Amino acid sequence: MIFNERIECLPNAKLKELQGERLKNFVANIHAKSPFYQKKMAESGVSPSDIKTIDDIVKLPFTVKDDLRDHYPFGLFIEPMEAIQEIHVSSGTTGNPTVVGYSREDIDLWADVIARSLCCAGAEAGDMIQVAYGYGLFTGGLGLHYGSLKLGLTVIPCSSGQTKRQLKIMNDFKPRILACTPSYALYMAETARELGVDPRLSSWQIGIFGAEPWSEAMRKEIEKAWNISAIDIYGLSEIIGPGVACECHLKKGLHVPADVFYPEVIDPKTLEPLASGCPGELVLTPITKAGMPLIRYRTRDIVTIDHAPCACGRTSPRISKVLGRTDDMIIVRGINVFPSQIEEVLLAIEGTQPHYQLVIDREKSGLDRLEVLVELEPSFFSDEVKQLQSFEQHVAKEIETVLGVGVKVRLVEPKTIERSEGKAKRVIDKRSI
Repeated sequence: MIFNERIECLPNAKLKELQGERLKNFVANIHAKSPFYQKKMAESGVSPSDIKTIDDIVKLPFTVKDDLRDHYPFGLFIEPMEAIQEIHVSSGTTGNPTVVGYSREDIDLWADVIARSLCCAGAEAGDMIQVAYGYGLFTGGLGLHYGSLKLGLTVIPCSSGQTKRQLKIMNDFKPRILACTPSYALYMAETARELGVDPRLSSWQIGIFGAEPWSEAMRKEIEKAWNISAIDIYGLSEIIGPGVACECHLKKGLHVPADVFYPEVIDPKTLEPLASGCPGELVLTPITKAGMPLIRYRTRDIVTIDHAPCACGRTSPRISKVLGRTDDMIIVRGINVFPSQIEEVLLAIEGTQPHYQLVIDREKSGLDRLEVLVELEPSFFSDEVKQLQSFEQHVAKEIETVLGVGVKVRLVEPKTIERSEGKAKRVIDKRSI
């Protein structure tokens, strides 16, 4: 099922024509209303008249998260406050958070792209969906809610947390679709087993998981635990929230509705465009957004992009699962490390659980030390010191082969690592303490 076949299956030439027309109107509107972009474009030596086709987007300046923080709270809104119907705020860890405003048109647009994402995932009108993303300032819950209503789904707005209640609702109401973070899906499976419930017998057939990076290995773990099809959805509040991209049932990349969000992949150092298949930083321009539109927003997410049509019939470009982030990347002894790399290794080793934590510290010698805490399956945990030490060395060797940097592995008992009902805290960096 395709939500809007006329748009989602456009031939490439027609899509570029539509993108170019929308970009011209988008840039002209922003330039007329935003002192911030008037200044930024002047500094880059570009004016709205220079934008004639979608290929001219490379003439425009980039926007970064600090621009949003520096103009906190409403400095990047281009519509008057009476036209803003909803405000969301990110949970920033330093400085001002990022604030995003949505006009009525933006809310409708958000519902539309989420509906397209849900169709990608396999949802159909009349299905019941259990939304276990947080509702509120976080965009996940409300975004899935709006799109589900647009598509004609029955929504159970559970929000996050209250895991036993989530499981009871699943058992009693029999929803077909679950939407939450991937780490929470695993946590719910663990809780279900503790309650004597076999998660493989749940009513859920489709899981729509996002808000944190997750690997193919974790996908297999979730699908095995719940006996469902695990679909990746991508978004960020600065652009609109979830719905920026989503996998179809073929799981060969996340479809970007490129008539709405124009994607680029650039080298984060040179800022030059990269060819299809080359990993780089994702840059997005929401070419139809009204309340707080951004030009060439640098997401800091590392992906690859594929412009070939998908076998599902959609012609939109597809991005890979997020491979890492340029700003959340860990540098250990000069080596770039992404938690997702370690996750892939751990989930491929029999006996480990999908619960881990990375602790980075600095030794007296000045060298960085990376310690990986790994939970073991109960049946693999032994009181024999030599056996545990041997297994630790085996895990460490596997990780070192992938990363190219030495690590210390510490095996811990099941349920030692703190569980999360939202985003899992994977990294503890003590070097700045």
